[in-house]
Amino acid sequence: MALASGSKLGPYEIIAPLGAGGMGEVYRARDPRIGREVAIKVLPASFSSDPDRLRRFEQEARAAGQLNHPSILTVYEFGVHEGAPFIVSELLEGETLRGRLSAGPISNRKAVEYAIPIAQGLAAAHDRGIYHRDLKPENLFITRDERLKILDFGLAKLVQPEEPPARTSSLPTTPTATEPGTVMGTFSYMAPEQVRGEPADARSDIFAFGAVLYEMLSATRAFERPTAAETMTAILREEPPELSTAKRDVPPSLERIIAHCLEKDPGRRFQSARDLAFALEAVSGISTATASGVPGAAPRSLRLPWRGALAGVVVAAIIAGLALWIGTRLVRRTQPEFKQLTFRRGTIDAARFAPDGESVVYTAEWDGKPVQMFTAKPGTPGSRPMEFPEKTDLLAVSPSGELALLVRASGSGLFFYSGVLARSPATGGAPRELLENVQYADWLSDGKELAVVRPGETEYSLEFPMGTAVYKTRGWISNVRVSPNGQWAAFVHHPNSGDDRGLIAVVDRQGRKKDLTRLFTTAIGLAWSPDGQEIWFTAADTGGNRALRAVTRSGKEKVLLRIPGILTLFDVSQTGRVLLSRDVTRVGIVGVVPGSSSERDLSWLDMSMLGDLSADGKSVLFGEVGEGAGPRYIVGLRNTSESSPVQLGEGYDLGLSPDGKWVLSINGYEDPPRLVLLPTGPGEARVLSRPSINLNVDGGYWMPGGERLLIWASEREQTPRGYLYGLKDGSLRALTPAGFHLMDPRPISPDGKWIAMLDKDEKPVLFPLEGGSPHPLPGMTKADSIAGWSGDGGFVYAVSGSIPVRVFRVNISTGARQLWKEIAPADLAGIGAVGPVLVTPDGRYYAYTYTRTLADLFVVDGVN
Repeated sequence: MALASGSKLGPYEIIAPLGAGGMGEVYRARDPRIGREVAIKVLPASFSSDPDRLRRFEQEARAAGQLNHPSILTVYEFGVHEGAPFIVSELLEGETLRGRLSAGPISNRKAVEYAIPIAQGLAAAHDRGIYHRDLKPENLFITRDERLKILDFGLAKLVQPEEPPARTSSLPTTPTATEPGTVMGTFSYMAPEQVRGEPADARSDIFAFGAVLYEMLSATRAFERPTAAETMTAILREEPPELSTAKRDVPPSLERIIAHCLEKDPGRRFQSARDLAFALEAVSGISTATASGVPGAAPRSLRLPWRGALAGVVVAAIIAGLALWIGTRLVRRTQPEFKQLTFRRGTIDAARFAPDGESVVYTAEWDGKPVQMFTAKPGTPGSRPMEFPEKTDLLAVSPSGELALLVRASGSGLFFYSGVLARSPATGGAPRELLENVQYADWLSDGKELAVVRPGETEYSLEFPMGTAVYKTRGWISNVRVSPNGQWAAFVHHPNSGDDRGLIAVVDRQGRKKDLTRLFTTAIGLAWSPDGQEIWFTAADTGGNRALRAVTRSGKEKVLLRIPGILTLFDVSQTGRVLLSRDVTRVGIVGVVPGSSSERDLSWLDMSMLGDLSADGKSVLFGEVGEGAGPRYIVGLRNTSESSPVQLGEGYDLGLSPDGKWVLSINGYEDPPRLVLLPTGPGEARVLSRPSINLNVDGGYWMPGGERLLIWASEREQTPRGYLYGLKDGSLRALTPAGFHLMDPRPISPDGKWIAMLDKDEKPVLFPLEGGSPHPLPGMTKADSIAGWSGDGGFVYAVSGSIPVRVFRVNISTGARQLWKEIAPADLAGIGAVGPVLVTPDGRYYAYTYTRTLADLFVVDGVN
């Protein structure tokens, strides 16, 4: 389907063709809605009848559309026009790496500059379970401003947790199929396992990466031979010529990285693209060659004749010493040294240095198992489990080595949990319990008393020391740490419940609190600098990629360390060593919806949170709250029968109207927040009139019929309660008593007569909207949430438990409670929370949010 200039493809205006290939035609186009030029890749109609081509094209769209990374081509939309599928992506200006290589080899420095973002982009894809499988210079694009982009995920494989496919010894002849045992990719860059027809994974991309980097430095392909059969034989049995022979100025450290990528056995290669990126960053400072081409050769102006040799030796020694000192300072400033301590899949909950400043105590949830405590030390392989019961979490380590622990912790979500504070010698044994309902704690400098954070019914309190409340907030408090002199407690103040936006604050023993920073989109992790003059913390201005920062008590701030990914600070030793994790966090949505008999991924960007599920299961309302959302959260809607979601606006999503035409949202960036109606189709957003000048709105719910809202709000410093708000006339009526709590996320009955709540004694009740006393809600507990109601209102779907969560069908008249389903992702590694869960009235469809964090723990030297 050739498109003429000036024609339209959906809303896009075709400007000119850009090229064509085996997988489609590419056009330059313009999106008149926002005035942006884009690239559109169209699969011709003659190809759409080819199931294999069509499947591969759709795979490309799904894979690339899930990725959000500066080194990966951004995909805006996937659609179908007159039977022909198309992908809309960003328009790039520049040339492919293949075009750049036509001029000859690339310098060491520039090759490493190109290689690092390639590795980082692959790491982002691999973290999502997406493998490129056809990495080559043609699929790497260099923009005019020298940024590198990875193109064409047309051969990418979306990997689901499953058993490895059986190996096969046959070598198929077609390069287009994707079944196990089939050769995929381009011959010169295939990994040995691909040549053998075995499944490809992240390490296959790392092999191709090594072949590409080899070619960048030498302008020759590592394994190319006259025929395809000879090329594949070379990949299986031969080594490429040493780069030092063809190009003498390649540093040995860089050649070792390439050799490590090109190992025949996948188990001997780099095991992750993140490790590869770190290795490249480590050599990036030595990748420039001297004029002589021999590493370490002195510049001509410093070569001394034999005459005056003694003076020359003295001068050379001074210069060498000065260079070493300057080099050491530069390395300390620009190249902190990372020493990785952990190598398993899972989440790190807490970590602290032992009093010696070398050993580390940490708690982690490895491979989907319950939290356990370990010790580790840089330079010593592996971690040693400590003799504590499972589900014992670390809070702090005293100067004498005594541990503050959290036992029997429980809660919901990532942020709301508490347990019993206990103390124990580091040698283990039964912890001595001290105080209930504690979430965070830290030792005072004397190692005898503790500061604690305790969540309450309506507010968090900080006790400094324990038993003396010095600060309370309706938001929440995390990461309390006491200054070395014992006079200040620093913490992260999160103004909104359930949101990790936060700022750094300090409070003294008299309760004088001071905010030191602005509000960050995410702030988690805090410790005092060794001299007590600064507070070091990890936070992000926009998105979710937290950097390591420092702030003084006067509010002077600086960035200490920024690398791709999410950093979480745990501790700083007395010598300035930093203990932190590098995290990959994914918040996603999965569910069973019309057209699927098993769970499918319904996510969009990196942090998709379920907001609502329509009664027919065909529409999913969600919010994006991570790096992909940028500085403000995104409200999105996905039609489950289509591949691409629609961005409706900014803010927090609260619910889909009964007729599906409007979304109730709240703009959390205004003070006070405002309720906004966003249209799901044509129309303009409507900002609702403020219900009351004294009312602080926290959230809202649609009432059946769509003409009224249940608003959850509070007056000034009062306890939140429910109000009935009329959309047509703006009327407002106080409804529920203060001290009652909604049983989210679906508290309202289908007929609009009842609200499921917890009363002041935390007993489940049905509160009548038309007046009268609450009725008991049998079969329910205070730990339950309501995922939905049956169509006739006779049953609720009650969710309880941790992971997997259990969903019960509860008869609200008799209290009969029947297990309906257990819900959890198939792969439990790193899963920190499951929920909310939503179920359609007929019980046929459901969806839920999960949070997965995979973390590696590092000790970092040279941060200043």
